[in-house]
Formats: sequence, C-alpha cells, structure tokens
Amino acid sequence: MELQQQRVVVIGGTSGIGLAVSRAAIGAGAEVVIASGRQASVDAALTQLGTNASGQAVDVLDPSDVAAFFDSLAGVDHLVYTAGDALSLMAINDLALRLARSFFEVRYFGALNCIHAALPQLRAGGSVTLTSGSAAERPGPGWALAASVCGAMNSLTKALAVELAPIRVNAVAPGVVRSPLWSQLSESDRDAMYNQVGQSLPVGRVGGVDDIAQAYLYCMTQGYGTGTVIEVDGGALLV
Repeated sequence: MELQQQRVVVIGGTSGIGLAVSRAAIGAGAEVVIASGRQASVDAALTQLGTNASGQAVDVLDPSDVAAFFDSLAGVDHLVYTAGDALSLMAINDLALRLARSFFEVRYFGALNCIHAALPQLRAGGSVTLTSGSAAERPGPGWALAASVCGAMNSLTKALAVELAPIRVNAVAPGVVRSPLWSQLSESDRDAMYNQVGQSLPVGRVGGVDDIAQAYLYCMTQGYGTGTVIEVDGGALLV
C-alpha cells in the first residue's frame, strides 16, 4: 500500500517525531495536514514541509474545535497522533496530583477526542496510529506516571482495533529519542542522558526522530496488522 493521493493528518506534526512523520509521509506521496496547539508552530513547520502540507492550530482538548477541524477536511485516509507535552518524571514520594492528572490530558484524552471527531471522515481502508512508549514495559524509577500513560495507550490501541474494525489501529512505542520532548532538561543533562542510554543499548545509540517515523509509515502502509504496538527502542527491552 502506498500513500499517493492519500490524506494523512498528523496531530502534533509540528516538531519532533510528528514533524518527522509528516516529512516521511510527504516523501511517500501523501498530502499531509498537521495540527498543533500554536499557530506559530504550525506556520514554522509548514515552511519546512512545502506545498504538499497544510495545517492549523487546534486545541485537542476542545471537542468543538477538533470537530470543526476534521469537518473542514472532508475525508481522511490516515490519522496519526503524536501530540504530547514535554516529558517530566515524578517520583511517587513527590506526587502532585494535579500535575499527575495533566500527564493524561493531551496524550490520552486528546487522542480520544481526535479519534472521535475523525471517525466520520475516515475513509475505507484507513488507519489510526497512536503513540505509546517503551516505559509501559520497562519503567525506571520516577516513571510511574509516564509508564501509566503508555500502558493506557497500549490498551486503547487494542480496544479500538476491535471497536473500529475494519479501520486499523496501531501504536508506535519509541524508546529514548533525541527530540524536543526532553526540552525541560539542560543541554548538558540531555547529552549526558543520551550518551548513557545509548551506551546501554544493543544498537549503541539513542534513536532519532527519523528512525521512529519509519515505524509510523509502516503502520499506515501495511494493510494487515491491527491492534499492534510496535516497539522501536534500540533493543532497550532486551537489556
């Protein structure tokens, strides 16, 4: 299955993995529509993506805003959801319940909202690809909340694959990736983390966003797998 003459919507497609997925989909012949919370981010991404891309600012937690966005498209072949705030670890001893709840807002409830609004526009043979993470299977100290969100996304993927059939629903679960999700760390702390994690992996490095984008492209272009969570973590679950 190719992406020529197909419309791919990437929620969170203005930076990091989402932007890389948008580039990869355009390279495979798709028309890409990106959405993010800030119009300035959308405009900046569109300058990089070229004429086969369009987009607008959308509040993924506002049902009316999301519904209006998808209604304006009049047909979608593939929905990709990569939206998420910068990662922030929280030890259970330091629990702040309001912040803990916010972990689920964009990543989980935003995804639910977008899928609900996109359903009337999804064409036959279409797909939904969500974003999880390897923390669901192998969390470290301080990862309880992040791992819980990833676990929720894995379960959502499988449940929706049954409920929305024959629309295919899959998820990609990246490991540690060089991306803006780690922007809350200083540059030196980020580099130290990337080096430490990379040295522990069988592949000898942490991933880049373009590495991860290929898994999303596979989820869109293969026509048989559904309810699958694809781990792309450099072998982190093996060591």
